[in-house]
Amino acid sequence: MTACRYLLAGIFGTIKGMTSSAAASNSTATNAPAGEPAGKLGADHPLMDGRTSDSPLITAYRGGKPSRRPVWFMRQAGRSLPEYLKVREGVAMLDSCLRPELAAEITLQPVRRHDVDAAIFFSDIVIPLKLAGVGVDIVPGVGPVLDKPVRTAADVAALPKLTWEALEPIREAVRLTVAELGKTPLIGFAGAPFTLAAYMVEGKPSRDHLGPRTMMHADPETWTALANWAADASGMFLQAQLEAGASAGQLFDSWAGSLGLADYAKYVAPASARALEHVRGLGAPLVHFGTGTSELLVAMRDVGVDVVGVDYRLPLDEANRRLGGTVPLQGNIDPALLPAPWEVLEAHVREVIAAGSHAPGHVVNLGHGVPPETDPAVLTRVVELIHSIPAE
Repeated sequence: MTACRYLLAGIFGTIKGMTSSAAASNSTATNAPAGEPAGKLGADHPLMDGRTSDSPLITAYRGGKPSRRPVWFMRQAGRSLPEYLKVREGVAMLDSCLRPELAAEITLQPVRRHDVDAAIFFSDIVIPLKLAGVGVDIVPGVGPVLDKPVRTAADVAALPKLTWEALEPIREAVRLTVAELGKTPLIGFAGAPFTLAAYMVEGKPSRDHLGPRTMMHADPETWTALANWAADASGMFLQAQLEAGASAGQLFDSWAGSLGLADYAKYVAPASARALEHVRGLGAPLVHFGTGTSELLVAMRDVGVDVVGVDYRLPLDEANRRLGGTVPLQGNIDPALLPAPWEVLEAHVREVIAAGSHAPGHVVNLGHGVPPETDPAVLTRVVELIHSIPAE
């Protein structure tokens, strides 16, 4: 047993070293992240003027004891709400993200309805591509589709650069949202570089992400250049949200679960670290979440975040054990149980909370996004249940 423990410790030490050395190698081999450098949050920022600094969400993210058990849901702003469908009627997805008043309204809707402890900014991970001038659209029933995939060194070199000025609709939407939220924090978000680059290489959604995985090994220089472009685009997108008033930021890696640990550490972690460099000095809590990433949690933490999100596949007490009890966790109610009989769902929610109590902090969430067919009344009831259980 002792020998086994030493072996496991050695493995995790090697993983951390791989991630750290890869990130260091990336930072010395490439130019500094593009865009305006992150400064300090303004005195009127919600984290600085006291509006959100003591909120349940931010307190839990920072490992403190919140006044009530915080909960929010990924994809809470959108598909499951009738009021969302009404205001989106006749408006294309990406257009709705770029109309500040509409994006703000959609962001606020679940806070009004469910009494969740945070708003998540309504947008899409490909918005930075669109704002940079890359031809991309959301095709109903398919997802993000690019006019032209990015597969060669020449394709990467021809990519336009995202400018700070182009992000003004995002900053304006955040300002409008924060003005209405009061003491409820807004979470900014961005797609992690691997997920963004995977869409760019494939040109559309993919089940196995064979294209980007092949590029990593067949043409690593082109892959690194593309991953760095995606890192800077996502980093600037997240920076715009945080500086405009978001109180926390989440890097969302939808497709990292298609990778083995060695490939993640060598080819992906450095780009994720680069994206976070845009916002690391601001002082807002940073969350990293991916799907199918149970074997990557340590490496995902080590890109430099304060909180690790865990999907529905791994119990939170096991996630905490793997992470050595070093960071607060977020998650991880299984979305598949939302239509289940209430006694089944309630038992599951209580199990998630009990498992999360092992971590230094816990923000309750789903283990992935809200399914579009979810009954909003069920989400409201889940929030009420979570708030009725005293925070520890």
